[in-house]
Amino acid sequence: MARLTPDPTFYPSPRSAMAAPREQLAYVVTLNTGSNGSAAPDALCTLDVDPASPSYGQMLGRTQMPNVGDELHHFGWNACSSALCPTAPHPHVERRYLVVPGLRSSRIHILDTKSDPRQPKLVKVIEPEELARRAGYSRPHTVHCGPDGIYMNALGAPDGDGPGGIFVLDHDDFSVKGAWEADRGAQYLAYDFWWHLGHDTMITSEWGTPNMVEGGVNPDLFGKYGHQLHVWDLRSRKHLQTLDLGAEQQMVLELRPAHDPNKTYGFVGVVVSLEDLSSSIWTWYRDGAQWAVRKVIEVPAEPADPDQLPPALKPFKAVPPLVTDINLSLDDRFLYVSCWGTGEFRQYDVSDPFNPRLTGSVHLGGIVARAAHPKAGALNGGPQMVELSRDGRRVYLTNSLYASWDAQFYPEGIRGWATKLDAAPEGGLRIDPDFFVPFEGERPHQIHLAGGDASSDSYCFPS
Repeated sequence: MARLTPDPTFYPSPRSAMAAPREQLAYVVTLNTGSNGSAAPDALCTLDVDPASPSYGQMLGRTQMPNVGDELHHFGWNACSSALCPTAPHPHVERRYLVVPGLRSSRIHILDTKSDPRQPKLVKVIEPEELARRAGYSRPHTVHCGPDGIYMNALGAPDGDGPGGIFVLDHDDFSVKGAWEADRGAQYLAYDFWWHLGHDTMITSEWGTPNMVEGGVNPDLFGKYGHQLHVWDLRSRKHLQTLDLGAEQQMVLELRPAHDPNKTYGFVGVVVSLEDLSSSIWTWYRDGAQWAVRKVIEVPAEPADPDQLPPALKPFKAVPPLVTDINLSLDDRFLYVSCWGTGEFRQYDVSDPFNPRLTGSVHLGGIVARAAHPKAGALNGGPQMVELSRDGRRVYLTNSLYASWDAQFYPEGIRGWATKLDAAPEGGLRIDPDFFVPFEGERPHQIHLAGGDASSDSYCFPS
């Protein structure tokens, strides 16, 4: 009888994941912009990230979706290291399928990477009607592989209003099990979600309903975008606590909990402050029996000549940093912050999560700066989605955010690119001059690495 063993890309702890072999492939979703004169479907592309390969920094494969207008955005694996948790009912699932939702269409695509990792094969499409019927949600956004299923969130209801929330797919057949919440309490807006598995706690953040965000940033809605975190009991699926960052803090987005399951803190990025256009990073943490949140980083807006600004920013005479993504190294030491507006990418030492220390910075693109890459010259767009290798030595960036936001802040059009930075063990960043992937007629968004990365997995053991 064959012996079943766990997937070798599952790791019991962050430390063991950091010691794993280096990634060789990266997957990136792209939005087709129709700049070739006709609309075409979005795609999942495969990049060569092996420096020993003759095709290093080149596209190896491209899987096109069957429909036009999905706006592929965030995606994730069907299974990961959380399958090794003591509570996992599926210890022998494989990190095999990529779950790729369309943020505009509400379709969910399942792609198999096993037979040919360079050219994943589309094997299933979950239509929006099924998601609406089984869970009451639409506009699926984020995917996380949990011990007992595939967790996904959605920005809202099928009519484009709220509430947004979380639903679960079956590990085996990808059927929609239903909405996750048993009691949502005061929660209405949704964006990201993550958890502290060892403490039976989930944290969720807020952006806005589909009707609030799909047309771009609306000044008439300032003060109404999300400015709260929500704390949930992971087992009972009940809302426990609301953490309000203040009404001036608008669009509380990416969540990055500590990878060490014994720690009870994490980081969240806020896109903009209505007081001064700054962006900020906050630390949430458990304080006794309750949870609390504290601002730990503020990134100021940069003054600019209105003639150099898009119409949406001319009245402010400044470029907001627009922190749209963050990532945390597996050893919980370095936090990475994308400033999509100014084109700056920052690295902080967060060994003390309440007193971050800036240790690295590079500039690429930016609304005004147009900072250059050694291989490509001046860039538009800016560092946006960020992914980090398991060992913390390589940082991958793409430059497109969301079609309606791209049009507002970069009205000349985003010329898509992906690039890589090298991160020094003790801090500091350097642009890899040999890795620059241009995308013609499409814009790259999220990147994930074959075998796992710093934002794909969660762990149940500390070492």
